[in-house]
Amino acid sequence: MLKKLAGQTAIYGLSSIVGRFLNYLLVPIYTRVLDPTEYGASSWFYAIAAFMAVIYTYGMETAFFRFTQKEDSDKEKVFSTSAISILATSLIFSGLIIFFATPLAHFTKNEGRELYFIYFAIIFAADAITTIPFAWLRHQNEPLRFAFLRLLSIGTNIGLNLFFYIVIPFFSARGLLAPLDTEGVSIKWMFIANVLSSIVVLPFFSNELKLLKHGLDKTLWREMLTYAFPLIFMGLAGMVNETLDRILLKEMIADQAYAEAQIGIYSANYKLSIIITLFIQAFRFGAEPFFFAQAKEKDSRQTYAKVMQYFMLVCATIFIGVLLYLDIFKGFIGKKYWEGLTVVPILLMANVFLGAYYNLSVWYKLTDRTQMGAVVSLIGAAITLILNWLWIPTMGYEGSAWATLICYFSMAAISFGMGQKYYPIPYPTRRIAAYLALALTAYFMSEMLAEHFGLTTLVKLAVNTLIFAVYLLVLYKMEEKQIQPLKTLILSKLKRGKP
Repeated sequence: MLKKLAGQTAIYGLSSIVGRFLNYLLVPIYTRVLDPTEYGASSWFYAIAAFMAVIYTYGMETAFFRFTQKEDSDKEKVFSTSAISILATSLIFSGLIIFFATPLAHFTKNEGRELYFIYFAIIFAADAITTIPFAWLRHQNEPLRFAFLRLLSIGTNIGLNLFFYIVIPFFSARGLLAPLDTEGVSIKWMFIANVLSSIVVLPFFSNELKLLKHGLDKTLWREMLTYAFPLIFMGLAGMVNETLDRILLKEMIADQAYAEAQIGIYSANYKLSIIITLFIQAFRFGAEPFFFAQAKEKDSRQTYAKVMQYFMLVCATIFIGVLLYLDIFKGFIGKKYWEGLTVVPILLMANVFLGAYYNLSVWYKLTDRTQMGAVVSLIGAAITLILNWLWIPTMGYEGSAWATLICYFSMAAISFGMGQKYYPIPYPTRRIAAYLALALTAYFMSEMLAEHFGLTTLVKLAVNTLIFAVYLLVLYKMEEKQIQPLKTLILSKLKRGKP
């Protein structure tokens, strides 16, 4: 079963890891052609978009997976009911945003950016409408088609961004084309590319949309909404934890230009947690349907424990790998954003605990106690709100980073405690703690050596390579008993391949 999860994670990773990595490659372009104020404005809109994604889908994706796993369920009816529900509400929500675009722009201190709200209304609707069709592909075990469509959307977005921000300016500078903007580089082209990339996949779901003929089953719909309702609060609370800091920075700093610049710097450095973020995203795509399916097996709890162990091992290794080579990774963003590098270690560890929380959340989904999961998320949201309110005035975005870490650690700890009461899983907590302690020790050792001896960049990288090698060696010794059967298998295959 672990092999199956690894295989699904790898294939879905083609769209999430590779796809989002390609999308992240736009960050070096944005942070070089856009000043921090403009990039901060785009980050604010995408922070709002994260909240709207939750509102537009209102937990129906998870409800879809849950109800299709029931033995007596009509899977096609579950699909049509959830898809019709989201289709109807998406058209209503986006219609309201378009109609009230001007008041919304004024209320959010975005005068002159009314058109951006219309762009995002289209993006919200298109992305929401494809949510259940994409979930259907995962349910039907069609990861290749899933990956193709995800990559088509991402490829369209990347291609258009390159065209708008690289190709057009290149030819404009040589007098061959008229420039897109006459007063600096605008973020509107980023949004237009997003609109087109969101709608490009719609025609490819024509076969899935034929299933809508099964109609909306009102009884089933009410049951699904009852299950999904707490997930809305969980999702919104999750977005509070993940993106509200950017919104609060804009609200709590009086100078709007300076506030947007701070958001831009913070958001750019947040992107340096890319590898952990992408790994977690790929894992979630494969893990959710896997966890539901695995629940029927006798040894499911031992499997969940093993998954958690190796997930944290990988996260700890990514954490220390990024920090030891941060002098290389920082080239990913423009130099004018480097002043925010101090938050990278904090945000990396925050993402480690976020990944742990996603693993630990299996208990309330399997026991249908989603309302308790909502409580955990709301506690996390309260921590985020309080700490940002206390620390932004004095610490700026660094306070937001610390609030994020404390929030995710608290959520993981609370979820672990509640899970052990309602759905005990024998997680190897001491071993997981050892992974994290080893990674932190390696990081602090690197920092102390660099500060004490005043190492140059090249020497520091050489020393950090040695530290990383020692880290991997210690990790190998810790896991030698687990690795040995695999090592024996590989060696035996190599021997059989010899003449």
